[in-house]
Parts: sequence; C-alpha cells; structure tokens
Amino acid sequence: MTAPALTAGYACSEGCGFTASLWEVVYRCPRCEGLLEVAHDESALRAVPASEWKRRFESRFATSRLPDGSGVWGKREWALPELPVEDIVSLGEGRVPLKPLPRMAAELGLGSLMLKECGVSPTGSFKDWGMTVLVSAVKHLRSRGTPIRAVACASTGDTSAALSAYAAAAGIPAVVFLPKNKVSLAQLVQPIANGARVLSLDTDFDGCMKLVQAVTADTGLYLANSMNSLRIEGQKMIAIELCQDLGWEPPDWIVIPGGNLGNASALGRGLDLLFNLGLISRRPRIAVAQAQRANPLARAFRGGFQDLVPMQAGATLASAIQIGNPVSFRRAVRMLRAFDGVVEEASESELANAAARADREGTFTCPQTGVALAAVEKLAASGVMAKGASVAVVATAHGLKFADFKVGYHRQTLADVKAAHANPPVELPADLSAVRAALKDLG
Repeated sequence: MTAPALTAGYACSEGCGFTASLWEVVYRCPRCEGLLEVAHDESALRAVPASEWKRRFESRFATSRLPDGSGVWGKREWALPELPVEDIVSLGEGRVPLKPLPRMAAELGLGSLMLKECGVSPTGSFKDWGMTVLVSAVKHLRSRGTPIRAVACASTGDTSAALSAYAAAAGIPAVVFLPKNKVSLAQLVQPIANGARVLSLDTDFDGCMKLVQAVTADTGLYLANSMNSLRIEGQKMIAIELCQDLGWEPPDWIVIPGGNLGNASALGRGLDLLFNLGLISRRPRIAVAQAQRANPLARAFRGGFQDLVPMQAGATLASAIQIGNPVSFRRAVRMLRAFDGVVEEASESELANAAARADREGTFTCPQTGVALAAVEKLAASGVMAKGASVAVVATAHGLKFADFKVGYHRQTLADVKAAHANPPVELPADLSAVRAALKDLG
C-alpha cells in the first residue's frame, strides 16, 4: 500500500477556519488578523511509524553532505514536505552541540544542566534554523513566477544577519531595518558584509517592526520576521534535535530566552509534533526567560496571562530580546499553557553573572543565554525546578557576537552590574620572580 503524500498549508492560529497554500504571500489571517501557522497533515505523518522517523532522521544526521546534513533539511518532511530539493537554500544550519554544565548543575541541585549551543551556526545564532526555511520558500516562489523583488526584516541584530546570509546564498536582494545604536558592531557588520540594504533607523525594534510591516504590504517585498510562520517551521527543529541528542527522551525542563517570542512558540510546535507522532512519550515543561527591562510576557504571566500590555523596552545588555511588543505573544501563551510553562526574568547583574558562571565551564555565552541561565538559577532556588531535575537551555547566539559585553564584564565597567566572576588580566613587569609570585596559588 502506498503511503499518503505529505502535505502542509497555512491555517489561522486563532482557529477561525481560514486556510491557504504555502505558495501564497500571506502572513496574517484576512478574516481575524490572527497569525498563521503551517498545518501539516498529521494523519499522513502518522502513517510512518515513529521508529522509521527516528531511523530516517538519524541516518541523515550521520552525513555531512547537504541538504541531508542540515539539522533542518535532514527532517524536511516535517518542515516543507512539498518543497523541491533543488530549491533548498542551506548553509549547514543545525547539528549543534549539546554541552553539559556539570559544576553549575551540582551547585544548583539539578540532575543535569545542558546548553543547546545554537550559536554554533553559520551566522552565529538560532535564527539560521528558521531563515533557511523561509528563504528556500521564497526561492521556490520566485521560480513559480511570484514577483518578489526582495526579502525584508526588522531586527535587533541576529535576524538581519541570518536573512542577509541566506538571501545572499540564494541570490535574492535583502533589506534589513535596524534600530540605530542598539545592536552590537558584530551584528551590524554581518548584513553589510553579505550585501544587504541596511537601514539604520532612529527608533527601537518595535518601531522598525511597524515600518517593515508597512513596506511589506507591497507583495513585492517579502516579510521575513518571525510573524511569518515559515520561520517557525525551521526553528521548531531545535526541539526535535534536542530530543534526538538525548536518545528521544526529553529533559524535565527546556528554558529559552524570549523577545519577539517566535522562538518560544516554535519550541512548543516541535515538541507537540514529537509527542503526537510518538517519538517522545512525555512533554517537558517549558520556561521562557526575559530581561527585567523588557519583560511584557513576564508581566502578563504574573497577571494570569491577561492580554498583552505593550511596554517601552528599556536598555538591556540582552539587546537581542529588547522588545516591548512581541508579535508572537498569543502563540507563546498557548504554548506555555500546553506545556505547564512558566516565565522568569533576570536583572542586568543576574544575567551577566549567570553567563560568566557558565563560561567557567568552557562556554562563551551571549547575554540572552545569560538571561535563560539566570532564570534557571532562580527557578531552582525557588523550588519550581525540583531537585535532581534535568534541564536544557537553548543558547540562542554565540558570545563572539557580543564581545563588548564580555570585555565590559571582566573590566567591571558594565552599568548596573556587580561582576561576581570578573577575571581581568594580571598586569606585571616582565620579571621572572613577579611571574612566579603570580602563579603560586595555582592548583
């Protein structure tokens, strides 16, 4: 008997009944203005046994040749099943390390603490996982004759880097809207190097987001932010790869930084699919971590998840999640409710010290990951995370993109941060006895 064909299409995430082909240019439901999601034919997916999905994914994971060697396209049936292979645009995203932090876990009373190092990726952040799907879809749309002149996004840094790199690989023009003086130099130079049209605007991310939505009302410019559900289809693979890393046994908790909240909703989608298709036997709990100065989801959580109250996000070291009006708020709330989730926040000192603490075990964590690690510290201390729990943290970007944050921490020059783990260089004369004296206390 022939297995049923795998298909997917857009559906309104608010459940109003609207559907559309993935090859239409549409981001919101025209009936109710809700965000869309990619709806897969789960009955067709379920016709393939869970054991076969595991075998297929693991066999592809063993190769380094693209597209099978991609952490996203090695699971392409769960992303865009009808996309022709020749339209895949991959830079080798995914397949990133899962690094244990045993000393930090022991200090917090946890059974295990692991970092899913998504910054070990072509452009240095988890955004690559979603952008490979979106740009591949745009390449296919253009091959079908859809008149898309360019792809465009608003960004706090990482999204623009991912979009510009994948668009450059596909030969598609890219436009990025960045808030002036609010992204790191490393993040700013990436889209410039990849040939994108960079618009540095005198506003914050939310202002950039408003403008990019306005200009992409012209269907010749294609919106590449995470309100576009194609991005979520790639980012959900982080959850699937994490469970694969652990022998298809999820941890007790998964913790992820939250800004525009597309990553949080993607995590839930990936776990849902794993559970519904029988690849995992239980659902982990999820915690979303926010910077205290940009915490609209945390405020809503404390109020019982009433409607979002947008805020003016304050300046925070975790600049990639400095967002006061997250587009994917409702999707994230649904995910948190489904996974018995919580939201925690971190002050500037808490996030900086948590990042430095993890670095002592061989990582180089970005400030957003510091927010997530600080949330773990607080949730473990309060007993929300039980003693002996297994915890995985999604590390969303590489610390090399935030070198000024690292330098400032160890020089103890960061505003509002008391650096508990500062390790400045020891300045000495070029004298053997002085050097020996400085090394006497080494173990």
